[in-house]
Amino acid sequence: MDKYAVIGNPIKQSMSPDIHAAFANETGQDMEYGKLFAEVDGFKGVVDQFFADGARGLNVTAPFKLDAFEYADELTERARTAGAVNTLALQGDGTLLGDNTDGAGLVSDIKQHLGWVIRGKRVLILGAGGATRGTLLPLLEEKPAELHIANRTAQKARQLAEDFSGYGSITASGLDAVPDGFELIINASAASLSGELPPLSPRALAEGCCAYDMVYGAQPTPFMHWATGLGAEVSDGLGMLVGQAAESFALWRGVRPRVEPVLGMLRERLLNKPDSEEK
Repeated sequence: MDKYAVIGNPIKQSMSPDIHAAFANETGQDMEYGKLFAEVDGFKGVVDQFFADGARGLNVTAPFKLDAFEYADELTERARTAGAVNTLALQGDGTLLGDNTDGAGLVSDIKQHLGWVIRGKRVLILGAGGATRGTLLPLLEEKPAELHIANRTAQKARQLAEDFSGYGSITASGLDAVPDGFELIINASAASLSGELPPLSPRALAEGCCAYDMVYGAQPTPFMHWATGLGAEVSDGLGMLVGQAAESFALWRGVRPRVEPVLGMLRERLLNKPDSEEK
């Protein structure tokens, strides 16, 4: 039986084993998927042993995505541009491919599950950290009319925009200088994790705007409440979690599972256990 796992610290609350068990059951895959804990400085030793024992792939969550980036023998373009790896896949020649499926998970949730449009739209993304960097290439590949990064520290947003300027139309500013009229707004900042609302002008929302928060939980985030009050259609990021897992599963097994049944299962779990955490 092929072995897979997710590694992180902490890792106890991870829902990844349940997600991949459901995917395997649906698609008829003979595999097992567990959890690996590593001390902050112990990533390499744990992963060395895991693959030496015959494992085929590994998901990577905080705080080890940079360690996995360095560990991989080869990188996909989206992993290279993200500067982080959340998926390791054993290849036929024995080398490890490092991928980043976060952005693909976000795009698939927005387009396929929610039915929102990215192509030709003015898109605003809040935050300029790792969560934003990991999603920029897949978003730009959808050909939005404009992609604008807004961050508390404007220079960090501008540097990120410059790093990705070769992939499409991308601009940046501080949160206090965001242009008006965006049709899709993605909150990739840490504000929702602490129950805060990004200081964003209501004018940033165009009529009929869609607003997406990468954070998820039993209740809507402050950002979602705010956007709803301004007439936006909103979503949290639970579908991104399932979508990035489906992308990893497809990389490993060569078959793409359906996300809707698993998303429904996790949504019910969140409603019953409000303190559940991502991966």
